Amino acid sequence: MSMMEETQRIRQTIAAGPFEADWESLKGYTVPAWYEDAKFGIFIHWGVYSVPGFGNEWYPRNMYLQDSREFKHHVETYGSQAQFGYKDFIPLFKAEKFDADAWANIFRQAGAQFVVPVAEHHDGFAMYDSAFSEWTAAKMGPRRDLIGELAEAVRKQWLVFGLSSHRAEHWWFYEGGMVFDSDVQDPRYIGLYGPAQPKTMQPNEVFLDDWLARTCELVDKYQPQLVWFDWWIEEPAFRRYLQRFAAYYYNRGAQWARGVAINYKHDAFPAGSAVFDIERGQLTDIRYPFWQTDTAVAKNSWGYTENQEYKTATELVGDLVDIVSKNGALLLNIGPRPDGTIPEPEVELLLNIGRWLKINGEAIYGTRPWKTFGEGPTQVVGGSFNDTKRAAFTSQDIRFTTHGETLYAIALAWPADGTVTIKSLASDATLFQHQIGKVELLGYPEELQWRREAAGLVISLPEQKPCEHAFAFRISPTA
Repeated sequence: MSMMEETQRIRQTIAAGPFEADWESLKGYTVPAWYEDAKFGIFIHWGVYSVPGFGNEWYPRNMYLQDSREFKHHVETYGSQAQFGYKDFIPLFKAEKFDADAWANIFRQAGAQFVVPVAEHHDGFAMYDSAFSEWTAAKMGPRRDLIGELAEAVRKQWLVFGLSSHRAEHWWFYEGGMVFDSDVQDPRYIGLYGPAQPKTMQPNEVFLDDWLARTCELVDKYQPQLVWFDWWIEEPAFRRYLQRFAAYYYNRGAQWARGVAINYKHDAFPAGSAVFDIERGQLTDIRYPFWQTDTAVAKNSWGYTENQEYKTATELVGDLVDIVSKNGALLLNIGPRPDGTIPEPEVELLLNIGRWLKINGEAIYGTRPWKTFGEGPTQVVGGSFNDTKRAAFTSQDIRFTTHGETLYAIALAWPADGTVTIKSLASDATLFQHQIGKVELLGYPEELQWRREAAGLVISLPEQKPCEHAFAFRISPTA
């Protein structure tokens, strides 16, 4: 199908409704219930950039920037960029041990409810079978439709499948290779490296039409219920195209009778027309409507590198609880090796979170925010790229969620004195005006000793912890 024919087909789908390609119509969008209930998903940065395993997933850009450490590393390790360019890593990206069913089983054990692999990163190498490019995992390297295999495996585990597209940034990603002798300038490889334009230049209509066609192709071929976009779609040139894509995707979701969602950053979409996402950061208070944090198990990279700096399971559970208490979801990234195996420390982190959710999941899944997100001394730093800047949570840090009339209070550490005091539930507090009928510790079968007084709801804990990381109390009003 020609680009003109594809553009016409997209227009016809939009015209069929119910959404039109304008912000006023798109503000009629409703976040699907599955997403608000799910709370926890897995993000996967896996691609050719995992082969060098150096720096981070921006290696393909940085190896062409002459003042970067990746440039120096590349020349010292592989030779000049004219002799060995990024394209030459593709045959080494074999995915020979990739088992989509094994991955999906790990994600289910982790307690994740949705899975979002990167379909195409900034490097321009599609991890799926695209009709618009020869530079795909289906035609080179692994010679497998990796996204298709994963979509099938994830759905077999009754998880929701989504995907991400970082294609917008490809406009300028290889610009560094245009200023010195490199294979980026070889016309034989323009399908991978092009357009390689300056970042200061807005993308042209040819690129934007291609972007829209590729993104709609992902929707049609894999029927994702979540499409995640990186930040550069906020550039003015994308505005009309974002409207077209959103209308197309929402209309396709209506045809499938499935709830779908788009993630965006900053101000790329008006509030209420898609789901706001914060990269490696959090919010300081409850936000309406529903939102999301995307972050990684590693502090230094999204993709696989040989020297990852990992967060702890306690840190990740604390972030999950804090985000959910503020009406958000956590999309947690892993970075598989080029052979298709997930590094063992990352598997253990996921399974550790899953063990916690198996006990405490009722305080997370399907919940909604309370009147206040929580209490305690530890301040969360708001905004993007702040997820490693807060101090460790203490036992005085409490987060709240609700499910119907039931209130959950989650203590983010175990107290040394065996007592938790929840100030927001003091006898004279106005936030919870019911009489408390029962207080239970999830994972602990026995009754707890508790009292409600002016200082707060004081709970005496058992000697044995029911789990690690954080501890959820089920608080039920008198019937």
